[in-house]
Amino acid sequence: MQDKSLSIDIATLNQYEPKYLQAQMVTAVILALGSNHRATEYLSRVREKLATLGKLKCSAAFENPDFTATKEQPKPNYTNQCVYLELDSGMSLQQLQQLFKSFEGECHRVRESASILPALSEGSLAQTELSQVVLPPSAWRQVTMDIDILLIKSEDNEASGSCWIIMADRYPFKAHENAGITALIARDVLF
Repeated sequence: MQDKSLSIDIATLNQYEPKYLQAQMVTAVILALGSNHRATEYLSRVREKLATLGKLKCSAAFENPDFTATKEQPKPNYTNQCVYLELDSGMSLQQLQQLFKSFEGECHRVRESASILPALSEGSLAQTELSQVVLPPSAWRQVTMDIDILLIKSEDNEASGSCWIIMADRYPFKAHENAGITALIARDVLF
């Protein structure tokens, strides 16, 4: 098997903001999965969910310090993994984003703003009281599952001869994302 990681320059791929790609029919994605709370359990759970959508190949999992942690605000380490998913049936980017958000929710993902929105919509918390809401550090430090789309392969893009599109909001990739993508390329998965 030829090592294609030497002949492919990710930086030469087209980059687009996701908002311009919402209607694109996606045939494959490269995902970055991350968890800093019960990572083995939640990574396994989400990989099972992803496998129901198509062919799945994974890089090794990497444990990394949270790059947003400081001495004043320490945070637990993350376990990260890159995943190649070739979809059995094409979906729009928008559908995929919604589906991945539901997968995160099934893993009990709590986002900072999500924990106060139900109270606002039910009227039990007045808009003026919103500024008084303080979330405990554990509410934002524990990320059970984070699914980020790094690259997409779309039907439209395949016709033009270029295979992959980088999600511009995710580029440049973090070190663990580069390591995961490189591992997938070395396995002849991507190109």
